[in-house]
Amino acid sequence: MNPAVHLDSITKRFPGVVANDDVDLVVERGSVHALLGENGAGKTTLMNVLYGLYEPTEGTVRIDGAPQEFDSPRDAIDAGIGMIHQHFMLVDPMTVWENVVLGNEPTTWGGLRVDADAARESVRELSARYGFDVDPDARIEDISVGVQQRVEILKALYRGADILILDEPTAVLTPQEVEDLYAVFEELTDQGKTIIFISHKLGEALRAADDVTVLRDGINVGTVSTDEVTREDLAEMMVGREVLMEPAADPREPGERVLSVSNLHAEDDRGVEAVSDVSFEIRAGEIFGIAGVDGNGQSQLVETITGLREATAGSVRYLGEPMDDVSRRERIDRGMAYVPEDRQERGLVMSYELTQNGILGSQHDAPFASSGRIDWKASRDHADRVIEAYDVRPPDREVTAESLSGGNQQKFIVGREFERDPDLVVATHPTRGVDIGSTEFIHDRLLELRAEGKAVLLVSSKLDEVQGLSDRLAVMHEGAFSGVVDPETVTEEELGLLMAGESPDDESVETARVYEAAGDGPHGGPAADEDDDRRNGPAADEEVDA
Repeated sequence: MNPAVHLDSITKRFPGVVANDDVDLVVERGSVHALLGENGAGKTTLMNVLYGLYEPTEGTVRIDGAPQEFDSPRDAIDAGIGMIHQHFMLVDPMTVWENVVLGNEPTTWGGLRVDADAARESVRELSARYGFDVDPDARIEDISVGVQQRVEILKALYRGADILILDEPTAVLTPQEVEDLYAVFEELTDQGKTIIFISHKLGEALRAADDVTVLRDGINVGTVSTDEVTREDLAEMMVGREVLMEPAADPREPGERVLSVSNLHAEDDRGVEAVSDVSFEIRAGEIFGIAGVDGNGQSQLVETITGLREATAGSVRYLGEPMDDVSRRERIDRGMAYVPEDRQERGLVMSYELTQNGILGSQHDAPFASSGRIDWKASRDHADRVIEAYDVRPPDREVTAESLSGGNQQKFIVGREFERDPDLVVATHPTRGVDIGSTEFIHDRLLELRAEGKAVLLVSSKLDEVQGLSDRLAVMHEGAFSGVVDPETVTEEELGLLMAGESPDDESVETARVYEAAGDGPHGGPAADEDDDRRNGPAADEEVDA
């Protein structure tokens, strides 16, 4: 029996780069296949070849044994291939059924009118067939992220997809939604569908996939059954060396208060309140983590702290000083580093070379400027140091940011911000899209900053990341803290409930040690007096002292 997909000796060259080098990939019908590899390993390029976005330089795409030539994604869709991107392509004000049939609507009156009843019934039947439990008449803006992902899958199925490609499918899901997605995988494969997913999460690949293919430097390192390997085995295949899998933070006594956020309120770009009465503090030598599903106010909170958004109420104090009228540039000058959520919009000028991007925010200051003129030698040397230390590929300071893969863009931003010698690091999803080897390095660097007495605000949707690195961990839901917990003792299930805005039962709360106090962290906690620290819980009513 022919496999569902056979990428036969695929080579894809770009000017100066071989992204895929004679890659063979075989995916059996009715299986779940994970594709792993470091940034720049060629995973996305290979899937873009399969989806018709790129034509291979050499090699053949075979679907059910038959060779195919795709000139566009339309050809791939016609061949039964669908792709679900990490960032959903849905129209929020429209209903589920309108999104699913968009561009392929059934019509009446000789094609002059959309047959809404037929479309609605088609979506209802598809949803029932695969156990999706999706209401066709629900509006996208009113449903959870997990349900939105099912709508994306329904869109592909509606167009006849037998082979589904998913890019980082769990990046924006709660733990409960991740388990629901795995159940969806099982239902799809039981009915003969084939799934390929790209992931940076080794545990996810082992849990969800039947087989895993690892790419390294554009070459297929091997395909293995998940029954026969461990996370450590996969990490070594990806990186080519043994990898420390879990970050380990030594207990320490935090120092002086660096950041105080008191009763903070902020609105999103539509004027809707996105941050609601949030209070917390971070001390020197402490990592304060914030977990939660994307879109629950984390972005607006961070932007208010870093000077990119004005608060509507409450206050932010940094190193004892109010930040109300302090510009973003001045906050950088005072030692506030920032790894933004959107690396392309907030972190880089995409058309600039890495030398120029390396001094953004510091282009007016020594050692990069003197007497109003930029010192390009110092700037080039700085870019070289960041590229080498953070393994940015290609290691060329003269390439533009837009020519780098997303993971390498992220590594360059992280390197630039961490090397500012800051007092406070605000790191938002610092390892998003970053491979396992670089993730290990970034985690180690965050712990080094903590050991050096820096304060770190870590915002991440990766629960293992925020649990492993944080001294205290807040969970954010609909603009407010639903709990501040001990990351060492809280369970993934309890975090999932808090992320969904639900409170664990009394026994779980006791197990999780949900803190109303800022100072009761698992690694020693701040050494401030008890009355002062008791003001710092998620429901704080009093202003935090500076």
